[in-house]
Amino acid sequence: MGLILCIGDVMLDVVVRINTEVNYGSDTPAKISTHGGGAAANVASWLAFSNHEVQLVSRVGDDPAGTAVMAELDKLGVQHGNIVIQGAQTGVVAVLVDKTGERTMFPESGANSGLNLSDLPALENVSAVYLSGYSLLNPASTTGVVAMVNAITSAKIPIIFDPASVGTMNHVGLASVKNILPRMDIVILNEEEAFYLTGRSDIQLALKELNELVPIVVIKRGSQGAIAIKRDLDSVEVSAKSANVIDTTGAGDAFAAGFIGSWIEKSDLLAAMGSAIDLATQCVAIIGARPPVNP
Repeated sequence: MGLILCIGDVMLDVVVRINTEVNYGSDTPAKISTHGGGAAANVASWLAFSNHEVQLVSRVGDDPAGTAVMAELDKLGVQHGNIVIQGAQTGVVAVLVDKTGERTMFPESGANSGLNLSDLPALENVSAVYLSGYSLLNPASTTGVVAMVNAITSAKIPIIFDPASVGTMNHVGLASVKNILPRMDIVILNEEEAFYLTGRSDIQLALKELNELVPIVVIKRGSQGAIAIKRDLDSVEVSAKSANVIDTTGAGDAFAAGFIGSWIEKSDLLAAMGSAIDLATQCVAIIGARPPVNP
């Protein structure tokens, strides 16, 4: 199996965990920690953790946050080129995690904005590409990332696309997102995103409608597991595993990494979904979006 490229964002996550209701206009006790984040960097980290060769295509600033997140990626074994942008600020996201483990994010993309074709490495040994919607749908990066997509598809390398979030898609418009979907080989998204893209409220109808645009569709359903379909085949489902949910940040990224690694090796949809559930289960049981590294 060759190299897996992960194109998208790398961020510093500031995680704020609370066990009570927010006291707006006053103080709310919290536990606060910082972690490496960003969808593409998270997927790359879980792939490296699972012993896959992976390279991150992204940008960080030449600031302390950039130094910290790059050190973590290096410890995890994620490959990368010279992705430090002089004078830029590393992207930061504030993550509010409530007592149920659910997270709400407030991102500032920083240096991630402005990805272009020159950031794309040579493709000779690349077997698959993960593409984050956060970069593709960022107006400052769209033109450059589309140029990357053109180069990748010309090289006949499969692209696995995660459309990011409903908030991100809503910001750029439904039509823009649906126009790019037919260029993707696999789309991995959650139930809310699937319903947003199709206007459906039935999971099977949403799955089939998306499958008309993308050859393989995988929908994450949280505690209900996941469902997927490949053209000309019936849909398949897997159940979630019981877990001590501490923080759901990055669970979808871990899911994507588990799916991609298995799919590239075996081309078995059910096996890939099982691997995806396994990594996501590990992720929700820890604080932060990436595998733990030794200090």
